[in-house]
Amino acid sequence: MALKAGNKIYLSWDDVDELIYKLCIAIQTANPDIKSVTGIKRGGLIPAVLISHRLNIPYVESINASTLVIDDICDTGETLKALVQGVPTAVLHYKPHTSVFTPSIFAEVHEGDEWIIYPWERRDSEAIQDYLKK
Repeated sequence: MALKAGNKIYLSWDDVDELIYKLCIAIQTANPDIKSVTGIKRGGLIPAVLISHRLNIPYVESINASTLVIDDICDTGETLKALVQGVPTAVLHYKPHTSVFTPSIFAEVHEGDEWIIYPWERRDSEAIQDYLKK
């Protein structure tokens, strides 16, 4: 069960499993023609592999029209907007109030401004990506 502490929400592996389940149902409903998945490097890799296993479709490195591009969260939307054009996208969490990009499919909408920490991330993660710190 997710734990909220201050401006952070800590997700457990059970939370992620539930989100992956929801996302897979949405993928099968919204876009059954998906033939492969790939993940945005770092945050999307683990969800992409989990979805690949659950839906029994291959994980690939190259993107084509039938590849679903996955990320963990669409917060500002800048990552997906910059990297992906014209292919289906999916995220675990979508923040429509802060994002400049709308993913094709998402497991949950998150209306808050909390920093979501997934179980594959450091528990002491700051509310900014470590690679963006100067």
